[in-house]
Amino acid sequence: MSNDPSAIATWANLVTVARLLVSPVMFAAIDGRQGSWFATALWFVLCMSDLVDGSLARRHGATRSGAFLDPLADKVLVLGAMFTLVQRDVFWILPVVIIAARELAIQLYRTFVGAKGVSVPATQLAKWKTFAQQLAVGAAVLPLIANHATWAWQALLWLAVGLTVFTGADYLVKAQRARADSEVVAA
Repeated sequence: MSNDPSAIATWANLVTVARLLVSPVMFAAIDGRQGSWFATALWFVLCMSDLVDGSLARRHGATRSGAFLDPLADKVLVLGAMFTLVQRDVFWILPVVIIAARELAIQLYRTFVGAKGVSVPATQLAKWKTFAQQLAVGAAVLPLIANHATWAWQALLWLAVGLTVFTGADYLVKAQRARADSEVVAA
């Protein structure tokens, strides 16, 4: 059975809202440079819930509310965890600010063009970008890496920065091309 695209109360949205509501527990569980098995397990569950809500949305039909809530939940979870890691003196602020600036810019762009009826779906590479961000946080809270292999989460964090910048530029180039194409058609 397919959901009405204007539906709000769907199973996928319920999972997404649960992810948003549990996010503060995740931030509180981040234990600085030592890592935490509880934080690692919770991070894994929260990241997997993103796959679950996506699967539910594909199975039962995507909704406009889900198209807004899911990326918002991703940003709240990833950026909240990253800024918590900055506050705990684990992550350096610069890569996190770069990631946050790109995420904000693209979200504002999506909102702006969405108000005009234009959809800006996530690209496959942008999904990999989110996965790299999640891996960087997961590695930083995993005690084995946090205590003995900080280079691993640092490499993942900079990989996430690279993918974040690249995908942000990709969205802007595609937006410029689409705008130029629409101006040619309108002329």
